[in-house]
Amino acid sequence: QSESLVVCDVAEDLVEKLRKFRFRKETNNAAIIMKIDKDKQLVVLDEEHEVWLYPTKIIDFLVSLTSEKTFIVYSYKYQHEDGRVSYPLCFIFSSPVGCKPEQQMMYAGSKNKLVQTAELTKV
Repeated sequence: QSESLVVCDVAEDLVEKLRKFRFRKETNNAAIIMKIDKDKQLVVLDEEHEVWLYPTKIIDFLVSLTSEKTFIVYSYKYQHEDGRVSYPLCFIFSSPVGCKPEQQMMYAGSKNKLVQTAELTKV
């Protein structure tokens, strides 16, 4: 018998936090780390970080913060060749080796829902 794919909703307060994060005024790099509350079947806020690393080093740093499966939204300063500055959002899905299969399915099943809810258009 195969297990059904569980798609978790995104907690209301997290939806609002992600919306504010998208339009934040700060110019430093920052990250929101999210996890799934298995009992409530909700994607919830785990941690927030202001990060002073270059984007090329950030993934290793953020993934090192947790041994659990996580979703991360990272905002960083990007200097265009023409001098413009933008702050794109980067979506990171971390899946450490050794996670339980049901947990892997829950995260995999919820990833697209989170991307849609957070309006992360370039994944």
